[in-house]
Amino acid sequence: MSPTRPKLGKHVYYHKDGSVYGRGTLRDGVMTDYWEWYRKDGSRLRSGHFVAGEQTGEWTTYAKDGRVVKVTVMKPKPTASRSSSAPKRKKTR
Repeated sequence: MSPTRPKLGKHVYYHKDGSVYGRGTLRDGVMTDYWEWYRKDGSRLRSGHFVAGEQTGEWTTYAKDGRVVKVTVMKPKPTASRSSSAPKRKKTR
């Protein structure tokens, strides 16, 4: 992977051998929008979207021959405002 991240724009990460590892958009140094990840042989491994650095929506995993192996739906992680901050109570009998 690259040692530095640009603040905004298209970005490419590389494997040690120089082949493309991943490409997508960074905003304020955080992954956003559509990204694709690749194997060293150049075949696509995975693709999907980021929102504020978090994987979201459908993420597709590919076989080396390009076939779709699986599609995973990433659910947003709960934020502090969505989750209860009240302490959990123990059940009493």
